[in-house]
Amino acid sequence: MRQIKKAAVLGAGVMGATIAAHLANAGVEVVLLDIVPRELTEEEKAKGLTLEDKVVRDRIARNGLQNALKMKPAAFYLKEFAELITVGNFEDDMHKISECDWVVEVVVENMDIKKKLLTEKVVPNFKKGAILSTNTSGLSVNEMAEVLPDDMKKNFLVTHFFNPPRYMRLMEIVPSKYTDPEVVSFMADFISKRLGKGIVYAKDTPNFIGNRIGVYVIYSAFKHLRDLEMTVEEADVAAGPAIGMPKTAIFRLADLVGIDTIVHIGHNSYNLLKDDEEREIYKVPEFLEEMVKKGLLGNKAKQGFYKKEKTAEGRKTYYYDINTGEYKDVVKPKFPSVQATKQIDDVATRIKTVVTGKDKAAEFAWRLLRDSLIYTFNRIPEIADDIVNVDNAMKWGYNWELGPFEIFDAIGVKYFVERAEKEGVKVPEKLKSIERFYKVENGIRYYYDILAGEYKPVPTDEKSINLALLKNAGKVVESNKGASLIDLGDGVYCLEFHTKMNSISGDVLSMVKKSVQYVEENGVGLVLANQGKQFSVGANLAMLAVAIAEGAFDDIYMMVKAFQDAAMAIKYSKVPVVAAPFQMALGGGCEFCLHADARVAHAETYMGLVEIGVGLLPAGGGTKEMAIRAIKLAERYNTDVSPFIFKNFMNIAMAKVSMGAYELFDLGYLTDGDSVTMNIDNLIYDAKMKVLDLAQNYRPKTPLKNLKAPGKSVAASIKSQLWNMKMGGFITEYEEYLGSVIADVITGGDVNPGTLITEEYLLKLERDAFVKLCSQKKTIERIQHMLKKGKPLRN
Repeated sequence: MRQIKKAAVLGAGVMGATIAAHLANAGVEVVLLDIVPRELTEEEKAKGLTLEDKVVRDRIARNGLQNALKMKPAAFYLKEFAELITVGNFEDDMHKISECDWVVEVVVENMDIKKKLLTEKVVPNFKKGAILSTNTSGLSVNEMAEVLPDDMKKNFLVTHFFNPPRYMRLMEIVPSKYTDPEVVSFMADFISKRLGKGIVYAKDTPNFIGNRIGVYVIYSAFKHLRDLEMTVEEADVAAGPAIGMPKTAIFRLADLVGIDTIVHIGHNSYNLLKDDEEREIYKVPEFLEEMVKKGLLGNKAKQGFYKKEKTAEGRKTYYYDINTGEYKDVVKPKFPSVQATKQIDDVATRIKTVVTGKDKAAEFAWRLLRDSLIYTFNRIPEIADDIVNVDNAMKWGYNWELGPFEIFDAIGVKYFVERAEKEGVKVPEKLKSIERFYKVENGIRYYYDILAGEYKPVPTDEKSINLALLKNAGKVVESNKGASLIDLGDGVYCLEFHTKMNSISGDVLSMVKKSVQYVEENGVGLVLANQGKQFSVGANLAMLAVAIAEGAFDDIYMMVKAFQDAAMAIKYSKVPVVAAPFQMALGGGCEFCLHADARVAHAETYMGLVEIGVGLLPAGGGTKEMAIRAIKLAERYNTDVSPFIFKNFMNIAMAKVSMGAYELFDLGYLTDGDSVTMNIDNLIYDAKMKVLDLAQNYRPKTPLKNLKAPGKSVAASIKSQLWNMKMGGFITEYEEYLGSVIADVITGGDVNPGTLITEEYLLKLERDAFVKLCSQKKTIERIQHMLKKGKPLRN
């Protein structure tokens, strides 16, 4: 059976080093190699080293690894994962690739250099039966394959990672005409499950799928910017989240990629795409060439289409005027068509709202989408055989909320065709006969196969559970405005939140208790999961702010009690409950996870108890859980509870949030029985499997009684450290006060060490402290600041 235990990455630049990092994230051993330096650094000369010393010869690969370790956002889940990577060079260490199951070439994007490396270095050292891939973003895989021996050709393909590899989900797989289909299938499976990537199958055409469409969109935006006499700032307002594209929109994206890179891709596309009906769009506009001459290369030069400067009033942003070649003050333009989308969550409705608007932003968005969608339609079957691969490429590689063909459906294909034709735009004949590109029937999603002229089921992985399709198939057993209980089969149910940002409302709390009760009577276990953008950002702060403003402190007390009751229902359910957090699981979202029997977290989970940022403490059982975990650890190791309490106190007092799931083990939010899933599509399935595993021999728990309180002496020790921090200027006076309140709760209140307390007693301490803090002026200021600015106030 084929396996990948060890891999080699050839090339330790930014891309090679971060690919090596992500392979190490997945537990794969890696050999990272690069060229031997041609000259010594001043530091090496000072040490008396020569070009023959191994430490010098490995410098480029070692520096690549060191740079990856320093990156922000981090390339590694945990820094210690870098221990799986061994560095070396192409001259001394190429023999090491003979131990590797997969060799991925990531040297400079130059066909001759790649071919030379493959023939002179890789072929003589390659292990029979191993897989070889190139990370090219658009060079011909067939041309490269020609220089390989026949037995290697069948195991050679493109594996195009998008930058940065840890975070960008897209993986374009491009086989050559010689590649064994079994190799393609194996690599797709391995890269999907172990590396967490979304697989797209592209063809051997320039720029493949993602960059072919993405670059066209950028160059099309340049054209419409000039035609409509707009500023880059106005265009970015029109082509950002309002139409389902990221905040970087067009021109901030160009700055991110690099203006010189955009120019290079334009020239390259123009030269390579000789038969493209839109070839002229790739002619690099004069203003872009001018920017490169001036060194306005984007983020790497700290100036491109935008630049930021520190002024006496603070940071100031400017945009580049393409007509005058000068920077002008950002004015944050507002257009009615875009403003109308601010309160619309559904992306399809947002897009339709903008393109049917009557202002300049609406016209820009319409023209950009019109031309880009027609161009994309014409690329089938040139770049891919079906629309699903194209849509996934743009969602996973460019962070679009909808793919091009899903945008067609959002706008309405009939409306699109009629409007485009009215404007004199050439519309493809086949497009005129299509009603829509996707439809859902009886829980199955179908796509329109343009080549066959019929609908076909969208391919799905058996380990992928789609809640929207289950709901369509009538699998909802209970529902209200905030949450639904969905039958996942095999006696397992899923409690899905569907509030804004999946914040926890009264509806969600009532559904938690209802769901636990229902599953206890009708099933074997429950999964807490959803498929929104975030797992949950915690309690609904706006509702709390209203209650505080009205002085409804009795209501707040009962609201906190309801939250705690829901958390305890999860913890003491008679069937196993597994939480499946991903992305943001903050405050109450984190607290629900802490009360589950187990957690299956997606690798990119940013979890923490962050209530102190709004002047509160975790009171959905979070402070109580961290107290209990510390007490239990001290009991297990028969040692002093203080260090465990202090560590958990600091998590709460510093509002520590993990920068990935693996950090959660050290924070104490994940424990030994928990696991991490790399592929987001498999998360709910994996949680379901965990439920079934636990259900085999499940023993329900009972509320804890004889807990040994850490006591007031531990609280006093914490408070003295808080005082020192205040005197050192590290925390404010109010933060010292907040910390002291948390210290009193997490240590069990005003009792002596070892006093026996109950879980219910700790919950009451939480409730009382929470309501007390709600009445504090500085807490109210913190809540208002968070609601207005979206970030914490330190007062």
